[in-house]
Amino acid sequence: MSLSGAPLVVVGAGVAGLSVALAAAPRRVLLLSRGHGGLDGSSALAQGGIAAALGPDDSPALHAADTLAAGAHHNAREAVHLLTAQAPAAIAWLARQGVPFDREHGGWALGREGGHGHARILHAGGDASGRALVLALAAAVRRAGHVEWREGVEVEALLLRDGHVAGVRVRADDGTDALVEASAVVLASGGLGALFAATTNPATVDGAGLALALAAGARARDIEFVQFHPTALAADETACRLPLVTEALRGAGAVLRDRDGRPLMRGVHPQGDLAPRDIVSRRVWQARHTGAGAFLHAQHLGDGFAAQFPTVFAACMAHGIDPRREPIPVTPAAHFHMGGVAVDLDGRSSLPGLYAVGEVACSGVHGANRLASNSLLEGVVFGRRVGARLGAALPSAPARGPWREVARAPAAAPAALARLRRLFWESAGPLRDGAGLRAALAQLRDDEELRASWQGALAGELLTAALARTASLGAHFRCDADDMRAATA
Repeated sequence: MSLSGAPLVVVGAGVAGLSVALAAAPRRVLLLSRGHGGLDGSSALAQGGIAAALGPDDSPALHAADTLAAGAHHNAREAVHLLTAQAPAAIAWLARQGVPFDREHGGWALGREGGHGHARILHAGGDASGRALVLALAAAVRRAGHVEWREGVEVEALLLRDGHVAGVRVRADDGTDALVEASAVVLASGGLGALFAATTNPATVDGAGLALALAAGARARDIEFVQFHPTALAADETACRLPLVTEALRGAGAVLRDRDGRPLMRGVHPQGDLAPRDIVSRRVWQARHTGAGAFLHAQHLGDGFAAQFPTVFAACMAHGIDPRREPIPVTPAAHFHMGGVAVDLDGRSSLPGLYAVGEVACSGVHGANRLASNSLLEGVVFGRRVGARLGAALPSAPARGPWREVARAPAAAPAALARLRRLFWESAGPLRDGAGLRAALAQLRDDEELRASWQGALAGELLTAALARTASLGAHFRCDADDMRAATA
């Protein structure tokens, strides 16, 4: 097969990858995913919904202003304005794909979440929005004649020819390897939250795609910025993934309180419980570490809780908590990576032939802290843009040089990975300091198993970047550079 006749390879089947695959028509697409049906990643777990300025008193400019404020104005403004301007069209496109958005009074049902000045969050099935989007887009992909979807495969290496990414090596569930030529490769493999001991992400969201891109020499951007969701269910903190307690609950009037019933966010921020996530996360972290505890009170929803928030209700009940009658214990948890493979507005990385979109990418759209419900939106808006650009591009001339395979280092064994997750959480969590970051880097160097693993290498990159950024910004909070009282300011 010549390179010019090779398919566009898309790695990852969350909202971003599915959007790329659909938008690339009529170009032939090979979609590769670890799991099945697109349900193994973070997209399917998203509860909060997707943001778009659709209300009569709202506008893309106001949505952009909120995005910039949440991102501590570290955002790339052009990317922000593209995201918010294209949001209404993205919702219309999703509706055409069959996403069953919730409606009321003959129009869209719009909710409000932290950091948003207006009600602009659309949901599908209450707090099951991400799953609804993935199911609709996955069904559309399966109907599309230009897409071949191979499930249960792991992309283990990039293939370079003449300095261009021109293929991948994949390993199937049965252990067999295969080389796949590509006209270009799009990474849509998600974030790295599973490298933290406390996370809302599934185990598959471990930074594998980012590690592969870095091993091949692609440039990274803002890798130190990790968002911690302030409200994960704290009932079983030995679990690999903590159930998310959606921010939409606070949008519906739920209040964070300590164990004595005192409101945690009173006097902390003008938006109170709906302050940006980094501020709320630090306040919850502080309350838990001082022994005051952190609990979300949503008893006012009564018997309507189960219908409005079925996912949270089921998780709480599974842990013996009835949220209709008792407060929900919560903890911060690693949730979203603002950093990633450095890309332009068309998803191009610094490595020719390699593109990235969604959480694995960093266009600068989220700045230092992502605004709630902009993640699914990013996947759709930039996924469609990257897919359309590549779908319309003329085929490349076949490369003629020898293949060069670039693979990640071996994976860490389970015991070593457990050590890394604890180390990462303690040193690079919601509050960081230079001594802790330096100690963590020293532990990585002294741990032979972690030092030889791709997870250890990726953790080292993030820790090094966090150590180099000595001032606090957004989700990156250095308590040795700022007075501790500023943690809640």
